[in-house]
Order: sequence, then structure tokens, then C-alpha cells
Amino acid sequence: MKLPCMLALALPAFILALTACSDRDTAKAAAPEPAVAAPATSTKPADSALSVSGPLIVEHQLDLLAQRDGVLAKLFLDEGARVQSGDLLAQLDDRQLEADLEAAHAKTLSTEADLNNWKAEAKVLEVDYERARKMWNAQLITQEQLEHAKFKAEADQWDVKRVDQLLVNAKDSEHSLEMELEKTRIRAPFAGIVARRYVREGQQINKGDRLFWVTAEGPLQMRFTVPENFIGRIKKGEELPLTTPDLPAQEFKAKVRQVSPVVDPASSTIEVTVELEGRPGALRPGMEANIRLNELR
Repeated sequence: MKLPCMLALALPAFILALTACSDRDTAKAAAPEPAVAAPATSTKPADSALSVSGPLIVEHQLDLLAQRDGVLAKLFLDEGARVQSGDLLAQLDDRQLEADLEAAHAKTLSTEADLNNWKAEAKVLEVDYERARKMWNAQLITQEQLEHAKFKAEADQWDVKRVDQLLVNAKDSEHSLEMELEKTRIRAPFAGIVARRYVREGQQINKGDRLFWVTAEGPLQMRFTVPENFIGRIKKGEELPLTTPDLPAQEFKAKVRQVSPVVDPASSTIEVTVELEGRPGALRPGMEANIRLNELR
């Protein structure tokens, strides 16, 4: 009888212990977590800026094209050569044109001599007609003789006009050959540097073939686009800092040369052109350059 009595006394104690543990767990779960301080947020606006990049360019860059067919007879300058406007770079074979020009010049001289001869004869016939008119007034010759002298003088004037037009045609032909001859001489169109040569001596050239690439060395420029909200913020004449990855330790100044007056509807941007100020130093056309624009002004 002792065991049942002991169990009867232990069971209520066990139930009471379980209830106490449950109450503690419930209280612990209901307790709020300790507050963690949120990081402070700065109300100072960030420095908003826009960086743009692009190649350095020059206004004068040109592929020289052949203006006529021919054989490249002589190269005078090669890649890397600095040139002035009009310097001779190469020469096409011009022997046939030279011969044609000499023949045209001889024809011009011959026609000019014929014209002078006709003019002299016209003066003689004009004098004869004037004498015949005086003789007719004095009734020394017939009306028929007077008209004969008149018609000869007038006919000679027409011959003078005919030969004069032949002389004009001869001079035009000569001038045309001179222009064709000039096309055989490949000249620099402006001062700069020969950046590339596409042909070699003895090569057959066709009209329109590329011969040389000539580029100016300055002034260096850069073109870039910015969002349309920069309208009115970038002004002509304004100075902007310019850097290049090729010379990271140096900073240059570029002046705004042109701001497009219209917005590109496809991209909602405007185009800006800047020009390097001062000496370019080690900068060269084609180098990548960067410009940083302060957006908040």
C-alpha cells in the first residue's frame, strides 16, 4: 500500500513543476527583444557629377583619293612625315599628258597667229572699203564695186570671229590638260602629318583609290553628348578639366567651343564640342580623354 500512496503524492508535484516551467517559457517568449540602434542617415546631398569620355580628334583629317587613273611613278614622302599645305606627296606617270599638253599649247600658238593674221587682213579690207566709199561718193566707181568692197570687209570680220572662237577652244583644251596634269601630282591639302600610306611605287591606280591619310596635329578637340537637362548649364567659352588614361598624372584644360542648339529626340541628349587650350604636349589625335562635369550647379 506504500507504493500507490507515494505515486499519488508525487504526481501532483510533477504536474506543478511542469506548469511552472511552461509559465517561465511563456514569459521568456513574450519578453521583447532589446532595441538595436539604426545607423544614422546623412541629410547632406551627395556630390552628383557626370563623367564623359571619347577620343581626341582634329577638324582636318582626310583620306586623299586618286582623281584619275594612272601608274604611281614616284613617292616623295612617307608615313610620319610632317607636311605643309601643297607639299608634293607622290606623282603619277604624266608623260602622255605632258606630250598632249605640248601639242595643245602649240595649237594655241598657231591659232593665235592665225587670228592676228585675220585681224590684219580685216584692217586692210576695212581700209579698202573706206577708200571705195569715198571713190563712190566722187562717182569714180560703180555701186557694184562699192558693195563688193563692203562684202569683203564684212566677210573678213566673220572670219576673225571664227578664228577667235577657235582660239578660245584651243585655250580651253590646254587648260583642261593642265588640270588633268595637276591631278597626277598628289599634294597635301593642309598642314599636318602623313598618318598612313596605302600605295607603293609602280602600282596601278584607279580613280577613287585611297592614296594617303593626312591628319592635322591640332587643335585637338573632343565631342561628347550629355543629357538634355544640361541645357543652359554648359556654356560656350566655359573651361572644363580634361584627363586621359595615357597621362594619368596630368590634367589639361578644354574650352567649350560649341553646344548643340537642338536635342537629339532619339537619345534626349545634346552634343558638346570642346577644344584643348595651350600646348598639347604628349597628347595626340585618337587618344581617349575624359571630362568630368558637375551636374549640380
